[in-house]
Amino acid sequence: MTGENQTRVTEFLFSMFPHLHEGGLLSFILLLLIYGFIITGNLMIFIVTQLDVALHTPMYFFIRVLSFLEIWYTTTTIPKMLSCLVSEEKTIPLAGCLLQMYFFHSLGITEVCVLTAMAIDRYIAICNPLHYPTIMTSKLCIHLTAGSCLCGFLLVLPEIAWIGTLPFCGSNQIQQIFCDFTPVLSLACTDTSLVVIVDAIHAVEILASFLVIALSYLRIIVVILQMPSAEGRHKAFSTCAAHLAVFLLFFVSVAVMYLRFSATYSVFWDTAIAVIFVILAPFLNPIIYSLRNKDMKDAIGRLLGYQKRAGGIEREI
Repeated sequence: MTGENQTRVTEFLFSMFPHLHEGGLLSFILLLLIYGFIITGNLMIFIVTQLDVALHTPMYFFIRVLSFLEIWYTTTTIPKMLSCLVSEEKTIPLAGCLLQMYFFHSLGITEVCVLTAMAIDRYIAICNPLHYPTIMTSKLCIHLTAGSCLCGFLLVLPEIAWIGTLPFCGSNQIQQIFCDFTPVLSLACTDTSLVVIVDAIHAVEILASFLVIALSYLRIIVVILQMPSAEGRHKAFSTCAAHLAVFLLFFVSVAVMYLRFSATYSVFWDTAIAVIFVILAPFLNPIIYSLRNKDMKDAIGRLLGYQKRAGGIEREI
């Protein structure tokens, strides 16, 4: 091994970001606006669902939790992206890279678990409405959320600890817009065949959640189609449509990225897929949960003083 290859890497270089004169400034402005919208939108949803008593239901409790998670999920990656777009130093320390991977994946897994809990909530609300108030209690919602957090923050810890023990030497260029398992492991100067176990863990996580959510919504659709009232069908479909949109956008992009095992994509497609679930999905979530939700729009109007009446709003099941 040459002296150069024996030099231990202490920081990584993001090679995918353009310089300022190559479009970096325009990308910076666009990404900054998107990040500002994500933070403002999710913060608005969090505050409105917390303050408006009419939205103190299990469904909006989970939406509030999801909005809180989205703020931190995007904060683990986008501020560093913004820094790389305007700075000549597009580097991240090894410890910082490990921390970014840990919190990004921990929050991502927690979101997956919360989305699963939301699907179960909608399943009970529509398929078993008479027992819904006694089943989906505040205590159960808190337990499901706590379990989601424990699952997210503990499940990924062994993987990060293992990666932290690997030696990195030679090239330090990460061909991705954030620190992720595959790009970082490709830089290790030792055997990383254990990555197959990591891929298997990701596959189990994604497929198990996908199966629960898919089966829940399939059953929900069957029940909705059997409703005699057209108004009832429309209301039930509108309630679940937002959840399905978030579910499909997030899970499809995540599945394409992490359920590929030995398959490889070009750098362009790797980056494009990452942009979908790191930037695009969080950007669309506040729009889906607020602008397309009548109860949420009414609650925002009351909070901002646009509506004088303090009466009840039409509750979703």
